[in-house]
Amino acid sequence: MGTLKHIAIIMDGNGRWASKRSLPRILGHQQGIKAVHSVVKACAIRDIKTLTLFAFSSENKNRSTEEVSLLFKLFLSVLKQEVKKLNKHNIRLRIIGDMSLFPAKIQQTALDAQKLLAGNTGLTLVIAANYSGQWDIAQSAAKIAKAAIAGDIEANNINVESFSQYLSLANEPNVDLLIRTSGELRISNFLLWDIAYSEFYFTKTLWPDFDESELIKAINNFNNRNRRFGTRL
Repeated sequence: MGTLKHIAIIMDGNGRWASKRSLPRILGHQQGIKAVHSVVKACAIRDIKTLTLFAFSSENKNRSTEEVSLLFKLFLSVLKQEVKKLNKHNIRLRIIGDMSLFPAKIQQTALDAQKLLAGNTGLTLVIAANYSGQWDIAQSAAKIAKAAIAGDIEANNINVESFSQYLSLANEPNVDLLIRTSGELRISNFLLWDIAYSEFYFTKTLWPDFDESELIKAINNFNNRNRRFGTRL
């Protein structure tokens, strides 16, 4: 058992939720937004420091053009609608990933939202959009290589601690609990560096059905574990 500071969630099952109801996939994604509201609120009132949500993976861009376009529109709509609510509840927003894939309007809205909420001191909500763990490590390696060439860091001083400062989640606590919904048992290229010693929790619940009660189950499961961090306790 340890202090729970950072929860990361792979929000999986929106499409299957919709298919089970013979509904368009986009309606599953829209329903998934309600689950996001529930989980963000539940984490905020429990003084969780950071909540990271896997919203759009790098591999998602390989879906149909129509679905990707609808996901972009949904992402933009949610950003515009939620920023005032997040500000009201003292929530800080960070968006990580390669945003170059997104239309310019979404990129600007994302920057504006993060700037507006940057001074908030409550929960930090991290949205991983067009993100992959391998991309994160590769872009960090490129940054630290440039720093070494510029003389800002000595090659002999590159270690786990210094390297981690170039990652997307630099300055956030390590992920304590990784949750994946929908019954899939894999991490899908998510936060590969940051989950080195995370506890994993898999549930068959589809993301649109994941609410505060489901989150509490995951937290209780975490609290009953003996975290060893590679040691023999």
